Amino acid sequence: MAETVEELTVTYEDGGIETVKELDKKVLTKGAWATVIYRYQDWNRAKEEYSPDKFTIRRYQKRDGEYQQKSKFNISSEKQAKEIIVALEGWLAE
Repeated sequence: MAETVEELTVTYEDGGIETVKELDKKVLTKGAWATVIYRYQDWNRAKEEYSPDKFTIRRYQKRDGEYQQKSKFNISSEKQAKEIIVALEGWLAE
């Protein structure tokens, strides 16, 4: 696991193929608990191409000098991502 927030990633390789390709990440919080949102793509073996962009929010806890993932929320579609944005913007405007 990673010792710093900057080292955290969702990139994953299996059999020489990058099956999860991290495109970007934003660190939302740092410290003993870190929150990171990632933009990524999954490899589709059948089609031999990457999926449309996906998003996931991960929470990590630092223990014994290393971050360990404690929870995650996968945003299932672009539509759901936009609905989350609309809800947050509405609440923040109040």
